[in-house]
Amino acid sequence: MKTGIIGAGRVGCSLGKYFRSKNADLVGYYDTNAAAAKEAAAFTQTAGFNQVQQLVRESDILFITTPDSLLVPVWEEIKGMSHRNQIICHCSGALSSDSFSGAKEAGVSCCSVHPMLPFSNKFSSYQQLEHAFFTVEGHPYAVEIITDLLTSYGNEVCQIDGKAKPKYHAAASILSNQVIAVLDMGYRLLKDCGFSREKAIAATAALVRQNIENVISQGCVHALTGPIERGDVSTVEKHLQVLNPEDAALYRMLGTRLLAIAKEKNPAQNYENMEHVLNAVAYEKENGGFQ
Repeated sequence: MKTGIIGAGRVGCSLGKYFRSKNADLVGYYDTNAAAAKEAAAFTQTAGFNQVQQLVRESDILFITTPDSLLVPVWEEIKGMSHRNQIICHCSGALSSDSFSGAKEAGVSCCSVHPMLPFSNKFSSYQQLEHAFFTVEGHPYAVEIITDLLTSYGNEVCQIDGKAKPKYHAAASILSNQVIAVLDMGYRLLKDCGFSREKAIAATAALVRQNIENVISQGCVHALTGPIERGDVSTVEKHLQVLNPEDAALYRMLGTRLLAIAKEKNPAQNYENMEHVLNAVAYEKENGGFQ
């Protein structure tokens, strides 16, 4: 089936290059930025289209890979151009296929397709798609065709409920984007200790990487170590003493989540004192405003 892509950004370029590496019949790209469409076409050795109706007319499957805010406007623009039995997909993690209002009347089958992967580079992220996990939801026909397509490439695909998309995307964002905020906090604290940013990242690479590997191979409960898991109250108190209020608040919030995991790992251990230290209101009241 001939496939076209509307949106020549990081996701569009990456998917197109990946599809081409699997010998898919990729027609080409349309983007309101003609230079971007031309660049993506050159990258994937396909065509850049000056008019969106051209691309729509030549494609059996269309991927809309624009930012979420442009998805509905693009759909409304192409809805009247679509031909019957065409499959139209978007790649938003947060939005469902309900974004395609009027799809039945237009005679098309729609779905959302989301690769659980951070697209950090327009021209190299496609290499990671080889091992990417995809989620899909929408019209049964579209879901079946796209699932068969991706599984034929060797990817694992999971069908989810469209109503769960916001929570699903929140989970993906926490596991991907928000982890960076935690890492940045650690690197910043090491910089206060005399490390350069580059040295902090290099020095902790094995620590960070091994911890993630442990979680993946063993699960969160068995991978958990550290002073909270051990019930080492004095060390946690020392940590809080040197943190500014904002960092201390984040430490306590994350620590409370870790404590719940620690209790699961060590059900016989008494964590009452640790709970008290991590409870900001009770602890500050006793310690005269101490963080």
